[in-house]
Amino acid sequence: MTGTTQTSAQSYAPDPRNDSVEVYVNGQFFARDKAMVPVFDSGFVLGDGIWEGLRLVKGRLLAVDEHMARLYEGANAIQLDIGMNREALVGEIWKTLHHNGMEDGAHIRMMISRGVKSTPNQDPRFIVGDATIVIVAEYKQPNAALKARGLKLLTSTIRCSTPDVFDLRLNSHSRLNFIQALIQAINMGADEALMLDDRGFVASCNSTNFFIIRGEELWTSTGSTCFNGITRSKVINLWREAGKPVFEKDYTLAETYAADEAFVTGTLGGITPVTLIDGRKVGQGTPGPVTLAIADLYREYIGE
Repeated sequence: MTGTTQTSAQSYAPDPRNDSVEVYVNGQFFARDKAMVPVFDSGFVLGDGIWEGLRLVKGRLLAVDEHMARLYEGANAIQLDIGMNREALVGEIWKTLHHNGMEDGAHIRMMISRGVKSTPNQDPRFIVGDATIVIVAEYKQPNAALKARGLKLLTSTIRCSTPDVFDLRLNSHSRLNFIQALIQAINMGADEALMLDDRGFVASCNSTNFFIIRGEELWTSTGSTCFNGITRSKVINLWREAGKPVFEKDYTLAETYAADEAFVTGTLGGITPVTLIDGRKVGQGTPGPVTLAIADLYREYIGE
């Protein structure tokens, strides 16, 4: 499990320009093989931090206000002082893009940890400096071949957590349970993991939000045990604005197996069809017409 893969919901078209992209670390820029954080950084020590992913399309940061709202809500929840306000942080993103001469087709991963500690432990009172801010901007376009084929999912035995255990509305650096779920799926020949909640209802995939289509009805989970997806919210709104029915509800694997179509959403991939779940074809086993119609609405929204 090394290098890159073209069967992940997070896969992208290779671009040699990324070899020379420089990475932002606390206000300075470094070649990608020289960009580092200390071993005592709280993000490295135990995943104490938050992150955000954004896309640059034709000179515009998509849904930047929504992304910043999610980031600062997460920081507030764990009492992490980012050290600058939203406008200043967005300015650092633009500084990174301009430094690398990027105007279109970029994906930005911003990672913020609580900062460096005096010793590797769990207690946040051992922080000895300011927050660590890393911004990685790369040229990434969604994998067109994967969108044409569709994802293969396996239902994992690893469950999505409830907010009292671990609130998935936080874009936390801690992702070990989702990595475990994905490893299960990979080992069984699938591309990604489908995950249930603590009661056995369909919740999410390991890195994306999950939808099914029955007729023209769009179904997705209630949102209580899945990621606070910005693309998820936009797709729900676009389909409702088109006058079509959307249900945010509890639904089962049996109802999922009976779906006409399915897809996942995420910042990088946008909308990616799902064509196989647990060895069963979804609908005809090919990307369906409603999924494609929703994808067209989304592409129109982002201006691709």
